[in-house]
Amino acid sequence: MASITLKSFIGLRRQSSPENHHPTITPPTHLHRRRLITLAGKSSPKLSGRNLRVAVIGGGPAGGAAAETLAKGGIETILIERKMDNAKPCGGAIPLCMVGEFDLPLDIIDRRVTKMKMISPSNVAVDIGRTLKPHEYIGMVRREVLDAYLRERAAGAGASIVNGLFVKMDKPIDKYAPYVVHYNEYDGKAGTVGKKVTIEVDAIIGADGANSRVAKQIDAGDYEYAIAFQERIKIPDDKMQYYENLAEMYVGDDVSPDFYGWVFPKCDHVAVGTGTVTHKPDIKKFQLATRLRARDKIQGGKIIRVEAHPIPEHPRPRRLSNRVALVGDAAGYVTKCSGEGIYFAAKSGRMCAEAIVAGSENGTRMVDEADLRNYLREWDKTYWPTYKVLDILQKVFYRSNPAREAFVEMCADEYVQKMTFDSYLYKTVVPGNPLDDLKLAVNTIGSLVRANALRNEMAKI
Repeated sequence: MASITLKSFIGLRRQSSPENHHPTITPPTHLHRRRLITLAGKSSPKLSGRNLRVAVIGGGPAGGAAAETLAKGGIETILIERKMDNAKPCGGAIPLCMVGEFDLPLDIIDRRVTKMKMISPSNVAVDIGRTLKPHEYIGMVRREVLDAYLRERAAGAGASIVNGLFVKMDKPIDKYAPYVVHYNEYDGKAGTVGKKVTIEVDAIIGADGANSRVAKQIDAGDYEYAIAFQERIKIPDDKMQYYENLAEMYVGDDVSPDFYGWVFPKCDHVAVGTGTVTHKPDIKKFQLATRLRARDKIQGGKIIRVEAHPIPEHPRPRRLSNRVALVGDAAGYVTKCSGEGIYFAAKSGRMCAEAIVAGSENGTRMVDEADLRNYLREWDKTYWPTYKVLDILQKVFYRSNPAREAFVEMCADEYVQKMTFDSYLYKTVVPGNPLDDLKLAVNTIGSLVRANALRNEMAKI
């Protein structure tokens, strides 16, 4: 077994063979991020002859954003990702604020969605998006494109990107001793056996998704998860024009008892999918129902890719242990009701990395659990209300078909659309007009009363 210290890759740019990077995108040269300089705790020792060393496990949005921030902050950074061409089954929707916040180039955004249709169990369709301003849109990306771009940018900032599979870690023998990370490194050729490698690092960021091995290593606990199933379907050009800037969401017991089905446009195809927590064995049945609901608009299409993956439903019981922190899906940062995770993954990766950069005084001091806990404190303060509100919405409106009919009915209200889109696009809780809020409350109660009455009548039948 080979054993190296992180010194062996300082200053190097390990380049995997071309097939491991899909696509190769040149990062913009205009990016400049501020340096985080904050006094670390007096008890943390100064590092002698080297900078702080951090391993990021996982190369999705969370890992890529974390690695870039660490490298720019003076941290010796290695990012380990097994599947460089990974195409996670993900709707691929990103809010407008992410484009600016993460300096994303427009050429990696397949579609700019300005219209959405919410379709009820009885196929009543409500058009959503009437309140969007001319410059506002929801971005649609392919994960293999976005993830590769963020990794390339992290490499450009100084991080070393390794095609490898994290195996385990040996925990420190004393307070400031290193973690020993074990992984298998691959040369990019199919079927090759990975070379066993170990490295020593001062801290670890677990960004390795819902099945996180890092989470298991720190006994982070389990969580409820959904199974997402998605098919990429190449449809005729005339039908693709219909989805040029339009996305569809289907609700109903047929497509999912606790989530929704979707048709989201990509560069030259559509992604058709669904998900469920409570009825995982029936996921293919729900997927078939989603295709049937959209059949007239995707008729003549050819399935070009099938994808499935677990999606966490709530944060893990433990997201931090000593100098190991979880971010993204590994931490459980996917919202209920909407199933959104890309922005929160990238944001949590960046926030965790910023806490390490600040706590280490740009890599010159050791960090401890208190430094990483600053990330959790800030995260919970900023985003916990969002998760709770969406959790309540899911419990109220996804519990029955009558409740879903009421939900779609509410979506027709322009005030609801404005508040929803403003909150989604900019990730801020938008203050409402008191009179409109009162009207909305009355309408919501009315919709729920009608839904309950309808459910009672259906029960009698």
